[in-house]
Amino acid sequence: MDKIPVVILGATGSVGQRFVQLLEHHPWFEVVCVAASLNSSDKTYKKAVQGRWNLDSDIPKNIRKLTVQSVEKDAKLIAKKVKIVFSALDMEKKDIKRIEDLYASLGVAVISNNSAHRWTEDVPMIIPEINPEHTLLIDVQRKKRGWKKGFIVVKPNCSIQSYVSVLTALKKYIPLNVRVVSMQAISGVGKTFKTWPDMLDNIIPYIDGEEEKSEREPLKVWGKIKGGKLVLASAPNISATCVRIPISDGHMASVSVSFKIKPSQNEILKAIRLYQPLKSLNLPTSPSTFIYYFKEEDRPQIKRDRMIEKGMGISMGRLEEDSEYHWKFITMAHNTIRGAAGGAILLAELLKKQGYL
Repeated sequence: MDKIPVVILGATGSVGQRFVQLLEHHPWFEVVCVAASLNSSDKTYKKAVQGRWNLDSDIPKNIRKLTVQSVEKDAKLIAKKVKIVFSALDMEKKDIKRIEDLYASLGVAVISNNSAHRWTEDVPMIIPEINPEHTLLIDVQRKKRGWKKGFIVVKPNCSIQSYVSVLTALKKYIPLNVRVVSMQAISGVGKTFKTWPDMLDNIIPYIDGEEEKSEREPLKVWGKIKGGKLVLASAPNISATCVRIPISDGHMASVSVSFKIKPSQNEILKAIRLYQPLKSLNLPTSPSTFIYYFKEEDRPQIKRDRMIEKGMGISMGRLEEDSEYHWKFITMAHNTIRGAAGGAILLAELLKKQGYL
């Protein structure tokens, strides 16, 4: 099978680097082009990331010598080479929107890790295991905008991946009220301890805009398409507190939830175990077990468990009855793999399976 040619926009940044790493041996997709700002363009990729390659693995050999192209100036040239754009741009939202619209208008599928288009009415925001049916909005989007081949889809914020997955597995019990404390790694803002030494031995109790995303984005993911439009879910009510913690990778959440129908502990664990919505599709990046439950009181741990299923698994533990809500538990996911580049690649695999690529 000939591989589908792809480009990474923002390839020199933190999430862009993760795309480069994860796509190195992908069976369906091949990186044929990398693009970034004018500051990095016309350099080899190796030179462009010199001194700021953040990952433990080496730069893939087939990427090192690629010449970095300009995201905007070379857009028409790039669009002729590729069928998929993985967008990891770090720019003003208005500029990201304009650039992603440009590539889609040029007939390319844009799969974005950015927040710029998350609340655009005709752009679906998808976690493949949660709302794969929302890809139907692509047809609405193309008709509205006059695009025959191109389209834009986005993935939601990295902070919601773990607890939204667990709550979806429990949806038949109808979650009503959710309290979340999200503890987020520094890579979520593209930093390392080398570039952000102030985070050593430190916790910052505020992340700009993160709590709103954590509370609102799940309602779009859980929404229903009616009359060609996406209607947001009205429940559950989510209250979130988001803090930055001195961890390199991995977002953990402490979750308390009340239900319309209170499940037993065994019913919760069974629902978690059986929730494998993508299993029959055999997507290359899809984890063999979506949600892992740890019986040990001290698990999941970020350092030990963030790479479960190559970073694509969701971890859960400490399921206990709560004095104010019905149940409380801990969830965790790798924020730059499951929550960013890996989640976008899985979304691309779903789109291919559904015939959109």
